[in-house]
Amino acid sequence: MAEKNIWREIRFKNSRGLNLAGLLYSPAGPNGPVVIVCHGFTGGKEGGGNAKTMGEELGTHGFNTMLFDFSGIGESEGLFENITLSGQVDDLNCAVDWCVKAGMGPVFTMGRSFGGTTVICHGAGDPRVAGVCTWAAPARLTEVFSEFAEGPVDDEGDLYALVGEDGIAYLRRAFFDDLQRYDIPALAGRLWPRPLLVIQGEKDDVVDPADAGLIFAGAGEPKEILYVPEADHQFSRHHRQVWDACFAWLKKYAKKGAEHV
Repeated sequence: MAEKNIWREIRFKNSRGLNLAGLLYSPAGPNGPVVIVCHGFTGGKEGGGNAKTMGEELGTHGFNTMLFDFSGIGESEGLFENITLSGQVDDLNCAVDWCVKAGMGPVFTMGRSFGGTTVICHGAGDPRVAGVCTWAAPARLTEVFSEFAEGPVDDEGDLYALVGEDGIAYLRRAFFDDLQRYDIPALAGRLWPRPLLVIQGEKDDVVDPADAGLIFAGAGEPKEILYVPEADHQFSRHHRQVWDACFAWLKKYAKKGAEHV
């Protein structure tokens, strides 16, 4: 019994053959509902410890939690400069594959920032997902990333520098080209009839809070939106409010999700 109450390291491959690193906390058992959490653009699966703490609290509400690093980030294989939104959608799809094959369900996906955009794009095409929750997800992708991009910075015109508070990150032109494929509000509409929870800080200086409104307007019912006054992009001082909203939403739809599966 004690083994169910610890974080277990897991490994799985994406469709490009890269090994992805994950953590699983499964107090709800092998057939229990699971929340797959997707980190932000330059983040990592543990979220500085907050993601694990949230997962442990989710366990008290009857949910398993899966955390993982997207390819090119953290302990997963790949190069950061090669990431794309399509690649992250594929990574998430393989994470859902892993959970479904393990017998867990219903499956909910939750993503912060660019991870939030990823869960919308993936959920729009994967009916195995019972519900989607986003935190500070950008909807106007080209506008957000172009603001931080400089370049090209190489002779071939293929490498761009993204300058942010965490330093400089390098990305291929393919990243920006790939963004053009995605209409995030329209994809939010394809989540119907599954539930969507949109959470956004009103003092976010990275993603315009209006993006949350675009996602919400594009989605069908059931949908909920929470604007958190004074919250920044990281929800630095507002974790408790965000967690409580997520927990209540998950518990509300877990039974319906089980019927959906």
